[in-house]
Amino acid sequence: MAQINCTQVTEFILMGLTDRQELKMPLFVVFLSIYLFTVVGNLGLILVIRTDARLNTPMYFFLSNLAFVDFCYSSVITPKMLGNFLYKQNIISFNACAAQLGCFLAFMTAECLLLASMAYDRYVAICNPLLYMVVMSPGVCIQLVAVPYAYSFLVALFHAILTFRLSYCHSNIINHFYCDDMPLLRLTCSDTHSKQLWIFACAGIMFISSLLTVFVSYMFIISAILRMNSAEGRRKAFSTCGSHMLAVTIFYGTLIFMYLQPSSNHSLDTDKMASVFYTVIIPMLNPLIYSLRNKEVKEALKKAISDRKQGFGFRMFKQ
Repeated sequence: MAQINCTQVTEFILMGLTDRQELKMPLFVVFLSIYLFTVVGNLGLILVIRTDARLNTPMYFFLSNLAFVDFCYSSVITPKMLGNFLYKQNIISFNACAAQLGCFLAFMTAECLLLASMAYDRYVAICNPLLYMVVMSPGVCIQLVAVPYAYSFLVALFHAILTFRLSYCHSNIINHFYCDDMPLLRLTCSDTHSKQLWIFACAGIMFISSLLTVFVSYMFIISAILRMNSAEGRRKAFSTCGSHMLAVTIFYGTLIFMYLQPSSNHSLDTDKMASVFYTVIIPMLNPLIYSLRNKEVKEALKKAISDRKQGFGFRMFKQ
């Protein structure tokens, strides 16, 4: 077989969301505001959970890790996306592109698996309430978080290595606002058949296993709730699961649309819009979903704000 004589690219150019100059500054302001809200919302949620003794439970332990993952994978994508609106050409080096892809895949996979761990936590809480603190011991909680992190890192490293061992000797312009597998595979001059099979297999196995965990957990949860005699008990049980069910629906629904479809059906412009949703919007929505729909978090937030105001007032009085 003849060898392809080409020069490997050393950097890529990210096209971004739009090439229309009149839209760039308004979009910059919008996405900067969303990112700042994401950072404040997720880090604030972590701080409230860690400082309020009433939230020292397995459910909030998982929620703090979910907020950490949301903050991380939004921070991997959004700052570079904001650069697309400010610079004529948004250049990213070959190694930085590989690092961005690897970090994004790691945190996205971790979020998917953490949502499954949280579904199991809700199953134990509602179906075995008397044994909840025994079953969900600190050691078990740490395992249910550590395993998703470890698996996510290994899968992300594997895919990043596969993607960046390919030869890129044609165009170096990525039709996206960050380094993702699908637009990168459009640029390579290597055979991508095995890589696409790995994407489909790994995504399929992860989605099916985590979705199955969520589905089975909620089948038992719904069955247990319907057997409750108290209407107030049923309402309270549903309310504890409502935030998680909404977060699962939004996150999994977007990823299924994005990844579990044949490559021939992919439109990169459509994928950009879906990518904006799960890389920028969902990390902002999760703190809202879990704080506005959760009475304990709202009370902890009010207490933290009240304590801060009292502390500020005391300092002003002393002065």
